Amino acid sequence: MAIRPIITAPDARLRQISKPVETVNDDIRALMDDMLETMYDAPGIGLAAIQIGVPLRIIVMDLAGKDEDPEPRYYINPVVLDTAEEMAVYEEGCLSVPEYFEEVERPAKCGVRYLDYDGAEQLIETEGLLATCIQHEMDHLEGTLFIDHLSRLKRDLIIRKLKKEQRLAAAE
Repeated sequence: MAIRPIITAPDARLRQISKPVETVNDDIRALMDDMLETMYDAPGIGLAAIQIGVPLRIIVMDLAGKDEDPEPRYYINPVVLDTAEEMAVYEEGCLSVPEYFEEVERPAKCGVRYLDYDGAEQLIETEGLLATCIQHEMDHLEGTLFIDHLSRLKRDLIIRKLKKEQRLAAAE
């Protein structure tokens, strides 16, 4: 396993639409292992493959608390089957938009079909933080960031600050 660099906004690669995984094999499992290690190191609770520069429809996450045993989850080619009309608001952050957190409204529940770590098809009904996290990570697969759900003013302000931070870091 290896820790890989995480791409940050406004990098254009984050706007790519990810391609489906053709076959779940050892290379895909090794990629997911790297993604999980990268996510834990960051630290974060979810990561899409595009965030490490791989435009494939893969998500990893772990919602276990700090003092709980890890509960890694792997989602290959996830598809939202349905969403609730009821909405929920969570404060979201993103490893590709470091150090910025904003409230985002999303459907409170959603059904998801995906392939697991071994390539077996799974169906789950999600709610709460899991529903929010899956929707957030699935947005990445479509080239969308959580800040795209904010007002244009807030989004533009965050992007300007990120660009400035990147310029300052490059100058050092």
